[in-house]
Amino acid sequence: MSIPDIDKIRVLLPHWLEHNQSHRAEFGRWAEVARGAGLAEVAELIEQAMAKMAAVDVLLARALEKAGGKVAGHEHHH
Repeated sequence: MSIPDIDKIRVLLPHWLEHNQSHRAEFGRWAEVARGAGLAEVAELIEQAMAKMAAVDVLLARALEKAGGKVAGHEHHH
């Protein structure tokens, strides 16, 4: 039995949010490494990418809210 597409979206959106947040945290660590290595411009570009990802998270969270929120019983853990 397949689940309706809207329910798939409601399962995928939280996963995408979690995945994005995980990557953003990793980017932050590498921005610090770049800065420590004297690569301030590289660090700044990574930080700009992190800010864009945060903006994406806001949009994904709004999409999840508009879609009806998380589907119960479909929590995703890495």
